[in-house]
Amino acid sequence: MTDCDGRYWIVVVCLGNICRSPMAASILTDRFARAGLGYRVSVTSAGTGGWNVGRPIDPRARVTLQRSGYSSEHRARQFQRDWFSEADLVIGMDYSNVQDLRGMTRDEDDVTKVMLLRSFSPQLVHLPEDDPGLEIPDPYYGSELDFKRTAAMIEDAVDGVVDYVRLALR
Repeated sequence: MTDCDGRYWIVVVCLGNICRSPMAASILTDRFARAGLGYRVSVTSAGTGGWNVGRPIDPRARVTLQRSGYSSEHRARQFQRDWFSEADLVIGMDYSNVQDLRGMTRDEDDVTKVMLLRSFSPQLVHLPEDDPGLEIPDPYYGSELDFKRTAAMIEDAVDGVVDYVRLALR
C-alpha cells in the first residue's frame, strides 16, 4: 500500500518508525511545500521493524515537531519490499537502516534508490559514504535534548534532498 498518487515518492526509514523517520517525513513535507514542489512529491515514513505498526509518533518527537511548527500526525508502519517498485528514493537514518533496506532490494535499480539522509547535508557531502558522521542516532532512549538534536540534523539535510529531487524532476 502506497500513497504516492503518481508523484515522486520518497520513503524515509528508521528502525521502529516512531521517532526519526516520521520527524524527517514531516520536515521534508514542509520543505517541499515551501519549495513549491508539494504537489509533485509525496513523503512517507516506515520502519524496518514491525513491532510499532499502528502506534503514534513518540510523544517527545511530536512535541519537538510541534514546537517548530511541523505536523506531527503519524501512525507507524513497516517498510515493504514491494514498495521499491514505486518508490523513487528510500532514505535511511543510519547504516543499520540502509543495510536492512539494501538486504530487501530486488535488483541494482532498487539498490541505487537507497541513500543515507545526512549524505544530502551540504556540510557533509565531502565525507565518504561509510563515515559514522553521516548517521542520525536514534533518540528513543535519550532525552528531550536528543530529540532536538535529531530534528536539527534532519533540518540540516533536507534542503539537499529538495535540491536532489528538483533535479530529478526536470
